[in-house]
Amino acid sequence: MVSTLAYIGIGANLGQPQQQVRDALAALACLPRTRLRCHSSLYRSPPMGPPDQPDYINAVAELDTALSPMALLRLLLDLERQHGRVRQGERWGPRTLDLDILLHGDRIIQTPRLTVPHPGLGARAFVLYPLAEIAPELSVPGLGPLTSLLACCPLGGLERLPAPSLPMTPVRL
Repeated sequence: MVSTLAYIGIGANLGQPQQQVRDALAALACLPRTRLRCHSSLYRSPPMGPPDQPDYINAVAELDTALSPMALLRLLLDLERQHGRVRQGERWGPRTLDLDILLHGDRIIQTPRLTVPHPGLGARAFVLYPLAEIAPELSVPGLGPLTSLLACCPLGGLERLPAPSLPMTPVRL
């Protein structure tokens, strides 16, 4: 199996967002031809977009996957739907689950359905800080070292949440 490291941004602010993110991590661990290598802590961030919505819970997962970017995208969209995500056209509105391909190896992809690296990656604290937690030496294709991106991105209210008493990473058999 030829595999690629892919990074997935995870966010939720409806229902029980911390549980939604934990459930998404467990679901990512079960994707075909994919292994969940690690994930960041959970972070709380103010909403981007309409201010009259709850704070978000965010994390980043590192996957080792043999899936193509488009196959991975299809599975992520299916997971969003399974977790109650309804796309109503409101940009940056509240959601039960949001899964974004941040990076897929060193690929640069621009299609009508998928842009990689994710277009907001370089300026969003809720993505950069969790990503740096699990891949501090990473260089983002077309943008440069993660450390340089972090230097230009203030926390802006981002808060790392304490780890729960039970492990969040699924047990692999």
